[in-house]
Amino acid sequence: MEKAPVVTQPKKEVQWMSSDIVDVPDGCPIGLEYLIHLDQLLVRQEAHFLEVLMEWECANKYRIMNSFQQQVFYATEESDICMIQCCGPRRAFVIHITDNLGQEVLRFIRKFKSCGGCCCCANNDCAAHEVKVQAIGGNVLGYVRQLQSGWSPHFGIFDSKRKLLFESWGPCCPCQSPCCTSDVTFPFRSIKDGQIVATIAKQWAGAAQELFTDADNYGVSFPADMQVEMKAVLLGAVFLIDFMYFEHKENQHVT
Repeated sequence: MEKAPVVTQPKKEVQWMSSDIVDVPDGCPIGLEYLIHLDQLLVRQEAHFLEVLMEWECANKYRIMNSFQQQVFYATEESDICMIQCCGPRRAFVIHITDNLGQEVLRFIRKFKSCGGCCCCANNDCAAHEVKVQAIGGNVLGYVRQLQSGWSPHFGIFDSKRKLLFESWGPCCPCQSPCCTSDVTFPFRSIKDGQIVATIAKQWAGAAQELFTDADNYGVSFPADMQVEMKAVLLGAVFLIDFMYFEHKENQHVT
């Protein structure tokens, strides 16, 4: 993976998580030591005024925080402007994850698939949406992939060798409205024993934000002692779920 330029962070004052992490295990990917002791991440998509005023879709930006509202990472989408406008949530993207120094620590990569999104055909590579999670240097940490289903959202978490570790069946109708503000949850179960090991929740962001923008809020929880590589892959799952089911205003799903 080529070296990325330093990303300019938002100018407004934010409280960043301390970088003084102790007991970093050998082999921990550079930049992921922030995740070692965390059991939850909050993902807050930033609203863009062009989307509100002109309905002009823009590349997304996100703040990633811990449970104390301290910022852990900052995420910026890299996508072709024509693909953003013409392909909507189907578009290819690279999500650059940077730390409090603006240095890239992760990339989430999705390729464009013209036939992607069909639940019934997701056992075929050409039809299944997928995000590849890379660390610095291009080392693949794992994959998030859409799995075959009849209707309900179905996702799998794979390690770097494409071994399926966790899977999630989401709700048949993953939507929210002013009359239905409950979290939309995606529980991930271990393939080994069927126990829930992580949960991604789409949180209600308020009527104004939900109705007039596609800026969404998410929470992802996992055991504190989970490998940081798998925590990073679960974070990547947030972005795949967001683009597939919540990228359009008023939850008009185009997958």
